[in-house]
Amino acid sequence: MKSHDLLSAGKLPPDFLDGLLHALPTDDFQLILGPSVGEDAAVIDFAPGQDRLLVAKSDPVTFATDAVGHYAVNVCANDLAVTGATPRFYMPTLLLPAGQADAAMARRIFEQLGQACRQLGVVIAGGHSEVTHAVSQPVVAGTMLGEVRRERFVRSGGCQPGDAVLLVGEVPVEGVSLIAREKHDVLLDRGWNGAEVDAAANYLYDPGISVLTPALLAAATGLVTAMHDPTEGGVASGLLELAFAAHTGLCVDLDAIPVSGLAQRLCAEFDLDPLGTIASGALLATAAPADAEILIGEWAAAGYDATIIGRIEPVDQGVSAHRSGDPGSFPRFAMDEITKLFA
Repeated sequence: MKSHDLLSAGKLPPDFLDGLLHALPTDDFQLILGPSVGEDAAVIDFAPGQDRLLVAKSDPVTFATDAVGHYAVNVCANDLAVTGATPRFYMPTLLLPAGQADAAMARRIFEQLGQACRQLGVVIAGGHSEVTHAVSQPVVAGTMLGEVRRERFVRSGGCQPGDAVLLVGEVPVEGVSLIAREKHDVLLDRGWNGAEVDAAANYLYDPGISVLTPALLAAATGLVTAMHDPTEGGVASGLLELAFAAHTGLCVDLDAIPVSGLAQRLCAEFDLDPLGTIASGALLATAAPADAEILIGEWAAAGYDATIIGRIEPVDQGVSAHRSGDPGSFPRFAMDEITKLFA
């Protein structure tokens, strides 16, 4: 990428980001998993010789204006959970827009942060808050700390050629909720039923954007070779990040990816591709084919639907996809489809 090229909204391009990360000081024997494209959190051997590792994650929420505190806590917790870690402590930085923020806004977001942390058993250990002209809407950027037993640590880059790729839940749960919350009045003006819009908005809680339980369940089995939390850029970008982290290829059956009828219709209303729309609430995982069936059974027993959507290939096979049984190109998104709502 040339220095004068303008960057698109959203995540930095993977190859460009990879080069930037490699220039950072990351060489320390206690840093087991440092900054890397496709990895969800840092893993630190904070107390060598002990059986527990420290896991840390920082993440902002920039799309949501409604329930931003709930989003912020859960996206960080998800990123810890996919390493097998239990979230413990959270430190949010809250930026409120000058000229718009009032006491009621601050109180509402603090209440959201507190409620979300209580639901997950997480303690708020500190943080920062301010009103600033640097933002035009509330932004929460938080850091979450957790711990994982050394033998249960999972990384996104752990999958191997031949592994099955599984998806727990459906997509795009977070996208459905965001669309309904940010475009509530527009949808009603376009003739959508109010109860249906409310149901879509409630996707934030049911099925919900947390993957903490299915991720920790999978880690406890010892059968998963990798896990990843698809967020910005949708499940398609999450799959690419998984392959990038592992230096492998990938073949995906796009028809096997669960997208509800409501999600399809809501995305179509604003010309969004569900596969490229922010997808917290789904869990990507890989496992040996025989172990994949066991995992699906374990998740089902806990009340979670899961399906095999593809397989990991050797890196020289590249990334490919199928639709209706026919080979096709894998969908790629320069920016999350949800940005179309704010253009």
